[in-house]
Amino acid sequence: MKKFLKNYRSTLILLFSVILGAIIGIIFKEKCEVLKPFGDIFLNLLLVSIVPLIFLTISTSIGKMENPKRIGKILGTIIGVFIFTSLVACLVGFLVTKPINLVNVTDTEKIKSIFEVAEESEKVNIMESTVNLLTVNDFSKLLSKGNIIALLVFSIIVGIAINMSKEKGEKFKEVLISANEVMQNIVKIIMYYAPIGLGCYFAYLIGTFGASIGAGFLKTFVIYTVVCVVFYFVFYTLYAFMAGGKKGVVVFWKNVLAPTVTSIATCSSAASIPVNTKAAKAMGVPDDIAETTIPMGTSFHKDGSIIGSVFKIMFLVCLFGGNVSTIKILGVALLANLLITGVPIGGGTISEMMILSLMGYPFEALPILTMIATIIDPPATCLNVVGDTASSMMVARIVEGRNWLGERPKKGKKDKTKKKDKKARETKKEVVKEEPKKVKKVIKNKKVTKKQPKKVTKVESKTKAKAKPVKKQTTKKKKTK
Repeated sequence: MKKFLKNYRSTLILLFSVILGAIIGIIFKEKCEVLKPFGDIFLNLLLVSIVPLIFLTISTSIGKMENPKRIGKILGTIIGVFIFTSLVACLVGFLVTKPINLVNVTDTEKIKSIFEVAEESEKVNIMESTVNLLTVNDFSKLLSKGNIIALLVFSIIVGIAINMSKEKGEKFKEVLISANEVMQNIVKIIMYYAPIGLGCYFAYLIGTFGASIGAGFLKTFVIYTVVCVVFYFVFYTLYAFMAGGKKGVVVFWKNVLAPTVTSIATCSSAASIPVNTKAAKAMGVPDDIAETTIPMGTSFHKDGSIIGSVFKIMFLVCLFGGNVSTIKILGVALLANLLITGVPIGGGTISEMMILSLMGYPFEALPILTMIATIIDPPATCLNVVGDTASSMMVARIVEGRNWLGERPKKGKKDKTKKKDKKARETKKEVVKEEPKKVKKVIKNKKVTKKQPKKVTKVESKTKAKAKPVKKQTTKKKKTK
């Protein structure tokens, strides 16, 4: 019991503060807005540390790779795993929402009346948005949390450049590694304030948004939450089993609680990067894979957001009517997900504009999508964060091989003893097979030795008789001398 409390003390304190905040939000409701500044302090501290944290972790993890082939293998594997898991999430969201009407005809007027009509917006140019997504025209813009994807691209380039520089880049790499260690300690200091900040922020969320959900939004929220719970337990268990078998499942569920609680409380994938990276390493994922997969997944891999994008699209389909092809829904959901950056509540507006533009719906519906994004944000963020953890295990399985969990010291010793036992058994069998042959040879030799004295006795007696006088003579000569 003492060991359990030592290992899970911080997690239990965090969980208790979140539950207490939820209770306060249910009781006091809108009055909990007073607690919002205390939650904002914690979020602002985390968000300030995100930009240097992402740059340092990715650049140093890639720069430390001694084998250049490993860099391409890890990045290629990460992209492949992200595409696979994103397609699975997209299909699950579509199969759930296809037979269900998220909005009844009688509720549409009520839902529209909640929001004011938005002003007309310019159409989104896909090529320009892609360029702005991947790059910026000024170095100072890389220091903004709104350009995390561009920061990821730049960090990867820096890491590859360090690796290409070899000995000449060692000093620069040492500086970045040292800065990364300092940054990790800064995050530890910030996390001491986590129970207070998360409790206050969670109380604000429950108190503000709990009573303002309409019938259509409530139905969407309930169905989406059920889907997230099922996806969380079923599919992530399956991914862990694919990565490491039964051991992978045990290790996954043993370390995934802290990222889950942090993601639900903060509603930010970026704020969960430090906790999530630590959990992935505790599961046995190599440092370079964990430090690359988790930050990249914050922007490029979001299972919860993809399912949420499908819900938003199907909500609009039910609201405005019309037949939409399955391929179009899946394609728009995937494209919109790539444009969502790891920011707290209110993020994803660009994604929602993309959905409206590609689906051909009026931009006046933007507030509706913003409301859906707000109410589903906690469970969606949970899937986004935990999905990155499960993906890091799958990447480790592909890059390191089948026995990637067995390479840890405790399990490696067991494997060596098993191999020694097998070799010992095989040698024993060989000895048992050879023993009867040796016994037969010994018996034959004994028979031969028994027969030999009968033939050789006469010859030996003659030689002995001749040899005796010679020995006596030699002895006599020695005496006379």
